[in-house]
Amino acid sequence: MTIPILILAAGASTRMKGRDKLLEDVHGRPLLRHVTRRAVTTGCPVMVALPAGNQTRRKLLEGLDVTILEVMDAKSGMAASLRAGLSILPDEASGLLVALADMPDVTTDDYLSLIKAFLNDLEDSIHRASSADGTAGNPVLLPRWALTDPSVFTGDAGARHLLRQHAKRVRLVPLPDSHATTDLDTPQDWVAWRNQN
Repeated sequence: MTIPILILAAGASTRMKGRDKLLEDVHGRPLLRHVTRRAVTTGCPVMVALPAGNQTRRKLLEGLDVTILEVMDAKSGMAASLRAGLSILPDEASGLLVALADMPDVTTDDYLSLIKAFLNDLEDSIHRASSADGTAGNPVLLPRWALTDPSVFTGDAGARHLLRQHAKRVRLVPLPDSHATTDLDTPQDWVAWRNQN
């Protein structure tokens, strides 16, 4: 079965006080390239949603085997990126793994753990990453049936409404430590994360 990965990287970094968080250094690479390389290493098709016209972010992906999605209405919220990914989702795809570009700790093995859990599930559930202590986080693997829910296509909540509405069909997949819950939105987040790494 085909499980494409969609990396949501069209946000404006509004809480970074003028800096673009996706350009921040992570182990010698800009965050966006770091996250995308880990997704590509799974061997799955990878799509990256970028704000239309953002050549700086686009250049970070040069040489990587990805499909770049230019999101014309990125300012309208996360749903715009989801719509862009769903518009080119292959017919043979049984689901879509939705990842956030600001989560530096998610590894290739973490993506593969989610995919394995999904492929072994006979109930066609939504699979959501959690931290080792069970706190729900990201990425989220949405089965094909979930991608028809209209709530996915509006606003900036992404799949949050969907996850609440179908809570009984959500299976948590524990990832190591806080891989699934570490997202870096502010300069303070970056300072704290760097002090721990």
